[in-house]
Amino acid sequence: MNCPVRELTEQLIRCESVTPNDAGCLEIISTRLERLGFRLERIDQEGVSNLWATLGSDGPMVCFAGHTDVVPTGDLNQWSSDPFIPTQTDHGYLRGRGAADMKSSLASMVVACEEFLGNSHSPNGRISFLLTSDEEGPATNGTVAVVDILKARQALSDKPEIDYCIVGEPSSKDTLGDMVRVGRRGSLNACITIHGVQGHVAYPELVDNPIHTMTHLIADLVAVDWDGEANDYFPPTSFQVSNIESGTGATNMVPGSAVFRCNWRFSTSTSAERIQETTTAMIDSLGSHASIEWNLSGEPFLTRHGTLTTAVDKVIKQQMGISADLSTGGGTSDGRFIAKLGCELVELGPVNRSIHKIDEEIKISDLPDLKNLYRGLLQELIG
Repeated sequence: MNCPVRELTEQLIRCESVTPNDAGCLEIISTRLERLGFRLERIDQEGVSNLWATLGSDGPMVCFAGHTDVVPTGDLNQWSSDPFIPTQTDHGYLRGRGAADMKSSLASMVVACEEFLGNSHSPNGRISFLLTSDEEGPATNGTVAVVDILKARQALSDKPEIDYCIVGEPSSKDTLGDMVRVGRRGSLNACITIHGVQGHVAYPELVDNPIHTMTHLIADLVAVDWDGEANDYFPPTSFQVSNIESGTGATNMVPGSAVFRCNWRFSTSTSAERIQETTTAMIDSLGSHASIEWNLSGEPFLTRHGTLTTAVDKVIKQQMGISADLSTGGGTSDGRFIAKLGCELVELGPVNRSIHKIDEEIKISDLPDLKNLYRGLLQELIG
C-alpha cells in the first residue's frame, strides 16, 4: 500500500464511530500528534469526545478542524461490503463509512503535519487541531463547547486563539479541489400554529378557518425579499415550508388550529432577528392569533478574500492545476461555531458525491493529493 494517508484512513474507518461515539478515533490521532510535540487537551462533555491539540507558542495559528463521528450506516444488506471494513473497489476507490466524510480528511491533516514538521526548519507559527465526535448529531456538546472555552481564553489574551482554520468537510464537487467553502448560510426554523375557531363547514359565519389564514400567510412569506440588497457571496435568502398539519379527517369540520413548519436559509444580508420580527408583524397584520416556536440552528458566516483564500487558490492551482470555485452553498457545518472566533476559515476536503450514502467511498488517488494540499497550505501560511 505504501500510502500513510490510506493506512491511517483505514485505521479510522475500522472505528465504528456512529455519532456521538468516537470509538477510539481520537486516541489514534492523539498518539500521532503527541509524537510531534502537540499539547493535548481533552474537553469531553455529555458523552461527546473533543480534542484541542496545539503546537508552538508564537506566530499565527493554523487550525485543522473536523469530526470523527459518522452518520448511521443504514441497511447493512444494501452495502456491497461491511461499512466498517475498509475495502478497495474495482474502480480504484476506498469504500467505508466515513471514507469521504471525513476520516480521509483527518488522516490527510495528520500526515501533512508529520511531513511538514519533519523538515529541519521550525514553522513560523502555531498549529492546532479541533476535533469532535458531535458534528453529525445535535452538535451541542462538540465544537461549540470547545469554541466557548477558546472564546473565554481569547478574551484574556492579546492574541487570537485561531488565525486560519481549515475544516476538512467534503467540499469538492466533481474533482478534488474544484470547490472550497468560504462561508455558509444561516438556518432558522419555525413551527407556527394558527389558532382559529372550530365548527361545521356549513356555517362559515360561526367559524374562523386557520387553514385559510395559513395559506395567506405562507403566500406572503414566500413573496418577501428577505435580504433587501444583493450579496455577491450568497444566493438570496430562501424560505421553504416543510410540513403542514391540520384537520381531524372529517370533511364537514373546520379545524380549530393549523400548524406548519418552515425554514429560512439566510445570508449575511439579513439576520435571524429581522426574519423573526418581519414574520411576527405579518401574522399580526392578518389579525390572527398565532404561536411560534423558533429554533436557530446556525448563524451565517463568511470569509472574504484575504490571506487564507489567497493561499488556498495558489496551492490548488499549483498542485491540482485548476481554479477552485469559492462557494457558500450547502448545509451547515461546525465552521459556523469556529467562525465566531473571528478567524479566516475555509472548508476544503474530498469529493462529496457519496457522503451519507450507501457504499460511501473516496478515490484512492485523491488521498495523497489531499494531504499535499493541506501540507501546501501549512507551507504558505507558516512555512
